[in-house]
Amino acid sequence: MRAPTMNNLDLVAPAAPDELCGRVDDLFRQRFGGAPDGVWMAPGRVNLIGEHIDYIGASVMPFALPYATAVAVRVHNEDRVRLASTGHQDHWEGGGADIGPHRPNGWAGYVAGVPWAMTYHDTIARIPGLDIAVHSSVPQGAGLSSSAALETATALAIAELFGAATDDSGRRTLARDCITAENVVVGAATGGMDQSAALRARAGHVMLLDCNTFGVEHLKLDCRPAGVVFLVINTNAPHRLVEGSYGLRRSRVERVCARIGRSALLHTDDVDAVLNCARTDDPPLRRALRHVLTEIRRVSAVADLLRADEIAAIGPHLSASHASLRDDLVVSSPELDTAVDAALDAGALGARMIGGGFGGSALALVRTERLPDVIEAVGRAALDHRLPKPDFLCGIPSGAARRVY
Repeated sequence: MRAPTMNNLDLVAPAAPDELCGRVDDLFRQRFGGAPDGVWMAPGRVNLIGEHIDYIGASVMPFALPYATAVAVRVHNEDRVRLASTGHQDHWEGGGADIGPHRPNGWAGYVAGVPWAMTYHDTIARIPGLDIAVHSSVPQGAGLSSSAALETATALAIAELFGAATDDSGRRTLARDCITAENVVVGAATGGMDQSAALRARAGHVMLLDCNTFGVEHLKLDCRPAGVVFLVINTNAPHRLVEGSYGLRRSRVERVCARIGRSALLHTDDVDAVLNCARTDDPPLRRALRHVLTEIRRVSAVADLLRADEIAAIGPHLSASHASLRDDLVVSSPELDTAVDAALDAGALGARMIGGGFGGSALALVRTERLPDVIEAVGRAALDHRLPKPDFLCGIPSGAARRVY
């Protein structure tokens, strides 16, 4: 029997670059008239493992997806930034004075905030006049970093148009600028993993990203010889109290980790000893620390397995990560738990929620011949539990942000 492929299953196919560019170019010409100076695109991402530890400076393992956001950009001499998007009915227009901390609101902040942050850090001299149109195939609200894709595509476009560095060192700078835009202009907490993945990913690889130094090791992630695939499951669950719940978990993690030296967090093998050093009788804090300690060590174990080209063997670590996020950090949801349990029951080698939690997506590592069974089981479980119908996406490790034309 011929093994199933990603093309003959119920999967949301990635938009081809030509399709993305055509849609965003059409919007640009309709909204602003004339042609853009160019079109740039940046990918969404999944995090293979290493959840809720990026913001304490530990290492994580994201890879870019084949789903991307395209921006068409033109520079002009007016003190105006004009924005339009196929995904939003509301357009935005304002001058440099209208961009800053906590303004503009909504999706426009992720775009307009980028040139503001680039001037704040002296990457460019001033906020230029810009016309920007946006079209994306990254599902919004799925925990696949649609916001970082939008920010990084914009940042790369501005950097290239104004002669800023775009080599790996330059892209590290652009990631910093995008982090500032999201933290200060949008007002959303981010640890920098998403922006780094979108700007610095390598096709066929996963990034081992040190979130303290932002150094990167690219580890090969070629699934074909191992006969496995990564399946992204968008549960289509709305994020429940995402900002408040995420912020609470983050502050809890940061508070307990502040009591312990960085070396003990990252390098001590005796988890129980580190837990005792925390000197806390608060059960939620103790469980949060246990998640951090065990997740850091799972990242290291998965990296070692990938260096040994043992992709299939990472499955149990993915599942252990989900259990820790569900039970210790308490950031999962019924939709995520149902998807993960159904995938594992149908033969997935490992599965876990990805992203901040409280909804969004899960990632499953599946033998290619079991892919139809896993997709069917996850869909049936959602129906049986009266949950939203999930969407299934291709988890193919893809390349970084780039100029298309």
